Amino acid sequence: MRFSVNIPNFGDFADPRNVATLASAAEEAGWDGLFVWDHVLHRKHQGRPFGDPWMLLTAAALATSRLRLGTLLTPVPRYRPQQLARQVATLDRLSGGRVTLGAGLGGPLDDEYRSFGDTAEPRVLAERLDEGLELLRCFWSGEPVNHHGRHYEAHDVTLLPATAQQPGPPVWIGGFWPRRAPMRRAARWDGAAPLFETALHGHAPDVTEVRDLVAYLREQRADDAGRPFDLVLGGATPTDAAKARDIVGPLRDAGATWWDERQIQDTPELDRLAPVLRRVEAGPPAV
Repeated sequence: MRFSVNIPNFGDFADPRNVATLASAAEEAGWDGLFVWDHVLHRKHQGRPFGDPWMLLTAAALATSRLRLGTLLTPVPRYRPQQLARQVATLDRLSGGRVTLGAGLGGPLDDEYRSFGDTAEPRVLAERLDEGLELLRCFWSGEPVNHHGRHYEAHDVTLLPATAQQPGPPVWIGGFWPRRAPMRRAARWDGAAPLFETALHGHAPDVTEVRDLVAYLREQRADDAGRPFDLVLGGATPTDAAKARDIVGPLRDAGATWWDERQIQDTPELDRLAPVLRRVEAGPPAV
């Protein structure tokens, strides 16, 4: 099992220098990854500064040499695919192939889409997500791309340089379990990063629900079971090793491959450097 730190892209973490400080501390303390939210607007947190996640992750890449870096998660339908392809490829080259793209619809949908005159219809956004992901993988190849889709087009386009990782960085798909559609999508890619309707951000999910999810993913991946696949679960753990083990151990045994350390969303510590840094410096759970 591997261990990551999860931070929002607002508050103290809107400043790339703070993110670089946290990333360096995480690498030194033995964590394996750092994942950043990707919001342009979240009205619940309005009034705080927001930072661009790719700039924040660039600062983290320059401050580290081993840490896995990525977003949890990027609302792919909010981007133009060519723009997102360049951002991911640039970071992947800079970091020496350490990028993972967490992808989904994002949310809140009204905040992220309708506030800027875009549709917030989930069916349309899901179409753009699926088509956008396929187009990203094509762009990352560095080969000529011709694409004529429902939502996007590319006419004899070659985007160079290609990503350091080929055929591209791992793609993890987010979504709420027990909704089936996002996890069917995840099964087609490289990992699942589910949220749970019964466990708010920062709270560990119920082991029984995780087992049900794992069984569903295995069923969906029956024809592709040999390909590596990650299951990313998260929550807040104490620094006490035994107590942390009691939280994370059963989830690892149920099939989780990553534990993503998070702050509880409705606390003032969510976007403050000092408390997150203290938890990071204490090191990942010992499982």
